Amino acid sequence: MLALSIWVGAAHAACRQALILALDVSGSVDEREYALQLNGVAAALQDADVVAALLEFPEAPVHLAIFEWSAAEYQALIQDWVPLADRATIDAVADRLRNRERQAAPVATGLGAAMLYAGQKFRDGPVCWKRTLDISGDGRNNDWPVPKHVKQGGAMNGITVNGLVIGIETLQHGFEPTVGVAELTAYYRARILHGPDAFVEVALGYGEYADAMRRKLLRELVTFSSSALDVPETRFGG
Repeated sequence: MLALSIWVGAAHAACRQALILALDVSGSVDEREYALQLNGVAAALQDADVVAALLEFPEAPVHLAIFEWSAAEYQALIQDWVPLADRATIDAVADRLRNRERQAAPVATGLGAAMLYAGQKFRDGPVCWKRTLDISGDGRNNDWPVPKHVKQGGAMNGITVNGLVIGIETLQHGFEPTVGVAELTAYYRARILHGPDAFVEVALGYGEYADAMRRKLLRELVTFSSSALDVPETRFGG
């Protein structure tokens, strides 16, 4: 009976997924790359397939928040929690991203601190069936706290943490990922990812960021939407 009560409560929640996008604006990100990143998120959110996934269940919308991060002392909220229940709201979030002016930020890369900030945002946010943190980055943590300690401390409990690794391209017999991309991807898998279904998406340079974010959103939203639909039919006969 306890399991049934928990499931029924989740089924009637007003939010099927709480999603936070955490964007790297540390010293390795120049002005052009900053614009490509924010415009890339906007383009991905407005992609036809992503919009369809977001609006598939308007009675239980995805709630979205977006922040940028660099050093341990810098996390700046771009978009506070908002339910993406209609196209107008999605477009408004995209416009906010495209019109944002860059703020001065420290140069360090504080992945652990970004995870702590996101954990608090989830605790202060809506009650949803699932909580997902997307962290975009082009480098390893070099500030305090370290991501390993953040996860060991329980700040990511109940949260799926996915990564979007932004690599560099070199022109050697065509475009090939550098060794650094493979190393950073391995680092994210070992230190950043959290949760049984967590994954890493890769963008070979900021020019591919929009496509990578689109792939990432579709993988998260479509997979979860399908599983959410199957549960009541299987367990309770429709």
